[in-house]
Amino acid sequence: MRVLTSLAFSGLLIVCGCREQAANPEPVASTRVKTACGLEMVFIPSGQFVMGVSEGPIDAKPTHPVKVDAFLMDQSPVIQEVYQRVTGKNPSRQKNPKNPVEQVNWSNAVKFCNLRSLQEGLAPCYDPQTWECNFDATGYRLPTEAEWEYACRAGTTNAYYFGDQAGELKSHAWFDGNSQSKPHPVGHWPPNPWGLLDMTGNVWEWCNDFYGAKYYRTSPGENPRGPKEGEKRVLRGGAWSSQAENCAVWARNCDEAGFTDVCLTMDSDGFRCVRRPAPAELASFAGDHKAGNK
Repeated sequence: MRVLTSLAFSGLLIVCGCREQAANPEPVASTRVKTACGLEMVFIPSGQFVMGVSEGPIDAKPTHPVKVDAFLMDQSPVIQEVYQRVTGKNPSRQKNPKNPVEQVNWSNAVKFCNLRSLQEGLAPCYDPQTWECNFDATGYRLPTEAEWEYACRAGTTNAYYFGDQAGELKSHAWFDGNSQSKPHPVGHWPPNPWGLLDMTGNVWEWCNDFYGAKYYRTSPGENPRGPKEGEKRVLRGGAWSSQAENCAVWARNCDEAGFTDVCLTMDSDGFRCVRRPAPAELASFAGDHKAGNK
């Protein structure tokens, strides 16, 4: 049951364009790679940010500085046509090839990550027996909660990446104030300052981490990966059914991972993948970043 805790490199096409950058740090939001499954990924450079909120739910406090290494993140949540292409299935309640896939539990999301990795000749991150993540593997995985919030904030310090006014959410995301009680095709709203689509609303997004209500009190300051164990996994971002406060960049949610077929999940749960850049990619992206800052 849902617990809502708070209101081969040469084979990739690099796509570059012009986009206004956010300050501190200034990422290469215009540097993207198109993957074999059809999804584009955005390069997120390493950096530091303040995670959590000073005034808010207990599980999102205290605020704390966090450093994260560079990673690639899907520009949008995984859409239904891609999920079906990779797995041969579409569990979504609201069928539309361009909609985010939904009704996906954590275990099926990580199975997708492994299948996608294998189909692209990459080393899977997840052990199929224990489902423990090997963060050194070359394949796809779910983002850590810190990576997700870092990417969603996109260099900003507000409640939302576009500011602090919940009333403006209707122009930036699908939530209960405008969704007509259903998810929608990705990319309708403008991207965040780093070029990522639908980071707020539409579907909750699974993270790799176990959920811990008090984890922020002891979280390490560099590449935190969540508690060692737990009963539920983290979800972030809010969904088409969420109130505005639950779409804030710091808002946390959680649900059971669902390791058996009888474990059903919500039709508001989806995900996007990340992966570790190969050394050659990292050097190329760093060069793009340096050139873009001249």
